[in-house]
Amino acid sequence: MRKITDKKSQAQKAARSEFSAAIAQIAAERKIEPQAIFEAIEAGLLSAYRKQVSGENDENDVFDNQFYYFAKVDQVTGGMQVFKAPRLHPDDEEDFSYDEKKIEDVTPAGFGRIAAQVAKQVIIQRVRDAERDQIITDYSDKIGTIVTGQVLRMEGKNVLLDIGRGNAYMPPKEQMRGEFYKSNARLAVYIKGIEEINKRKAIIVSRAAGELVQELFAREVPEINAGTVVIKLLAREAGVRTKVAVASTGGTSVDPVGSCVGQRGVRVQEIIKELNNEKIDIIPYFDDMQQMIAAALAPAENLKIDYDADNKTVEVIAPADQVSLTIGRGGQNVRLAAKLLGISITVKSEDGQVASKMSGNEEYEIDSYGLAPETREELVSLKLTTYGDILRFSERVENNDNLTEEEKKIVLTQAKQREEIDDQEHAARVAAKENTPKEEKADA
Repeated sequence: MRKITDKKSQAQKAARSEFSAAIAQIAAERKIEPQAIFEAIEAGLLSAYRKQVSGENDENDVFDNQFYYFAKVDQVTGGMQVFKAPRLHPDDEEDFSYDEKKIEDVTPAGFGRIAAQVAKQVIIQRVRDAERDQIITDYSDKIGTIVTGQVLRMEGKNVLLDIGRGNAYMPPKEQMRGEFYKSNARLAVYIKGIEEINKRKAIIVSRAAGELVQELFAREVPEINAGTVVIKLLAREAGVRTKVAVASTGGTSVDPVGSCVGQRGVRVQEIIKELNNEKIDIIPYFDDMQQMIAAALAPAENLKIDYDADNKTVEVIAPADQVSLTIGRGGQNVRLAAKLLGISITVKSEDGQVASKMSGNEEYEIDSYGLAPETREELVSLKLTTYGDILRFSERVENNDNLTEEEKKIVLTQAKQREEIDDQEHAARVAAKENTPKEEKADA
């Protein structure tokens, strides 16, 4: 009988030694402090004890406020117990000191099985947390780079992507207008940073960041990667259009625009394809502001430019047949030019009438509508940033519970007005082109 007892005791010690060794191994492999694991197990044991003695109903809590309850894991043997001791100051909610001479073991009979389950669950959770933290740490060093991600699913309005070792979130503000993210779709994303989502740190990626375009140019254009061509300025309206000003570095005779476009446009077409057919304007960079403004407002020509360097404002007078080209559809061309140069641009016709005014702070077309911040954010989250989007998907505005009836009316009215202005300008431009040959023939 004694031999059987001795063997049982030896087996228990061996098992406990294996438990301690396993904790140490897991801690070393996953880069977790062993003490953190033991503390988590003790917290789990106390919670399990409370549930066992109180039942499922929290109102039956048997914890006496006069006592301090705590669990202990023997880090050598692996033994797990629950204790209670009289509190020295039970009326003080912040003082949990207790009488160490009156500690009482209150571990219930048969608690060992529950303790083992708790320990297993805590260890698994700690390993997962450690792996997640390690992935976050690894990708913290990759902020500012691009990776290829695979769409897993939508979580609310966020897109969840697999980016290799871990998953990343793409919030609505980082998504491209006009893009629909289908499961298993692969696309290039820019690692923007680490933020907290659902009370946990998460990797945030972007398809809307201007830096994504910069990194794609660096990938596709060897001269940019080598440093002989540099992107000096960039302004982007994600999913619609990007303006890029490029220059060659000192002492080189490389054509910066030609390098970015590539033979027969092959380089820029790869970038456009990656960006879901977003338009890209590549223009040369000039130190002279007059030249730079003219280049930024291309394809408009024959512009009279009056630049005020002190106030960072410019007044542009455009010929009748160039006004709509200068402004662009929905104000896009002048808006991106102002954003690119960081200046305020006022476009006037030759008779002095103001055709458009942009401050340079507008991110989207809707920023010129005079909307309340909450309305603007709601439209951005719905990817309705142009009048074309708003009118095409007007039911998203009309049936939106987050917008008041007055806000819906303002949004739809503004969109319709912008459409009418663009249609009128387009008709005028077409008429001007048709009349030009007749006028030249008459002069001849």
